[in-house]
Amino acid sequence: MINLSIENNDLWTYLQSSDKPIVMYGMGNGADKILAVCEKYGIEVCDFFASDGFVRGHAFHGKTVLSYSEIKEKYKDFIVLVSFATSLPDVLDRIYAISQEAELYVPDVPVFGETLFAREFVEENAEKIRRCASLFADDESVRVYENVINAKLTGKISYLRASETDRQTVYREILRPQFYRAYADLGAYNGDTVRELLQYAPNLEFAAALEPDGRNFRKLSEYAQSESRLTLELHNVGAWDHADTLFFDGSGNRNANISSAGKKTKEVKVDALDNILRGRSVDYIKYDVEGSERQALEGSKETITRFSPDLLVSMYHRSEDVFELPLMIHEMNPEYRLYLRRFSYLPAWDLNLYAIK
Repeated sequence: MINLSIENNDLWTYLQSSDKPIVMYGMGNGADKILAVCEKYGIEVCDFFASDGFVRGHAFHGKTVLSYSEIKEKYKDFIVLVSFATSLPDVLDRIYAISQEAELYVPDVPVFGETLFAREFVEENAEKIRRCASLFADDESVRVYENVINAKLTGKISYLRASETDRQTVYREILRPQFYRAYADLGAYNGDTVRELLQYAPNLEFAAALEPDGRNFRKLSEYAQSESRLTLELHNVGAWDHADTLFFDGSGNRNANISSAGKKTKEVKVDALDNILRGRSVDYIKYDVEGSERQALEGSKETITRFSPDLLVSMYHRSEDVFELPLMIHEMNPEYRLYLRRFSYLPAWDLNLYAIK
């Protein structure tokens, strides 16, 4: 079994022991989540700051939001916690520049679920993590896996940057898009991933696209009307393990998900991919279903065991995803070769598992 080199301490333990002032870069839902963890561990956040264009004298959690220049004037030696997600090159460059001037971390809080990726979590699941690492088909996947776990554990930006690859490499070296004729897009959003695949899959003829959010589905429908290169079969449902009606986050965000009833939720239909395909084969399935990957895989079990399509499975929405999803796919179809790659993003998002027959 593969031995991974995992750091001994986590970010939260380190912050508890530090006597440096701690400031947070950014506001919003991500900042709320990180602040809640800090409060749980008794970690004081002294101030919040934003990029210059976003500083308007407003307050966040009772504190006036400062600029980075004002932070540097107020504190001589401080710790920065990045509290938002981004893949925009100019924003990433700004964060990297700050990391050269100040001690900077990118805390990992789960997109969905309550389980924090802390030292105790890693220790409790050490055997599953090692077992998962032993399933990967190449050394690069193991290297990415080790860096991602360390990034989630410590928040160190060096691990995030070391785990990155580019999309073209995945299409060229792992996936086999030249052979794809039929595709299932679970979490189709506005059709962006169909458009991307068409750049690499010249023989693609058919795509079944599932998108539960109403506003996103309207954009997807508009795209389908303009797309003449393939047949697009649209389903305004969420990917699940059976047909049902559930509550769905109605915010219209890209990361809208199946959720419990609440202020901004509404009822939506969900269904299993096996029910939708009704025995039809596909060559490739993409799962980006915002924390419902496990249920969506269960709902595709017949298709996976019968046809062994290539799979792309998002592996970052829940802390448990980093071992549960690879182990689950291996159990469903042991003949798959598993690869792990991550695209440029802060925090450790856009982490994808590829299963290739």
